[in-house]
Amino acid sequence: MEQTKTAIVTGASRGIGLAVARQLGIQGYQIVLFATRRKEDCSQQLQALKEENIKFHYVQGTLDDREDRKRLVKETVERFGRIDVLVNNAGVAPLVRADLLDMTEDSYDRVMNINAKGTLFLTQLVANQMLRQEVLGEKRGTIVNIGSCSAEVSSVNRGEYCISKSAVSMITTLFADRLAGDGILVHEVRPGVIKTDMTMKVEEKYDALIEAGTFPIRRWGTPKDVAMAVCALCSDQFLYTTGNYIDVDGGFHIKRL
Repeated sequence: MEQTKTAIVTGASRGIGLAVARQLGIQGYQIVLFATRRKEDCSQQLQALKEENIKFHYVQGTLDDREDRKRLVKETVERFGRIDVLVNNAGVAPLVRADLLDMTEDSYDRVMNINAKGTLFLTQLVANQMLRQEVLGEKRGTIVNIGSCSAEVSSVNRGEYCISKSAVSMITTLFADRLAGDGILVHEVRPGVIKTDMTMKVEEKYDALIEAGTFPIRRWGTPKDVAMAVCALCSDQFLYTTGNYIDVDGGFHIKRL
């Protein structure tokens, strides 16, 4: 009997993470959802996964906690036996959008510890687990990091976020380089303006930019837009590609005169 593949998705209780978890589940993966919210607070979302016959396990924890990261990997292996996909989606924006000249060290540390350090060391844990496993299919594993257009686009009122997403890009490059010879492929997906809880705080700003034609595809991006790109990279359609990124931003990255 063919063994079922398992995917970990961080920040999976809502938004992009939940959409990725659902889409991978529809494609037949066993899903481990990792999020800070209590399981009881996600009952509606988890019930929807059950109704779609998606096999999943929920782990509550925070990405910047070393023991939570270890527990996530341990519970995944205990429950499903292996890890085939890691989607590093969890991330936070600054609690306060402050000018670069007023940004605090506490805000910087919080954002970097979750978005960069947590992503780095969870990837390290999962990569080592993947290396201990037998290979199923065409590759040993896939790691997809959810970056951001902010890796290259300056926002001086949330500099710590931009820096953290630039770090995610280098994390992608480093692990792609280190793991290619072992059959583990590493990719980055860079969302633009996606309709989530994070962007709702500045909805009017982005509505105006969309209306003004700042984005060639004149609409908000959706979590499903990102999820479909992630799923394509997790499939066997990109077996000669690693260390690259794909923009899911409505063409925002295009330089125009």
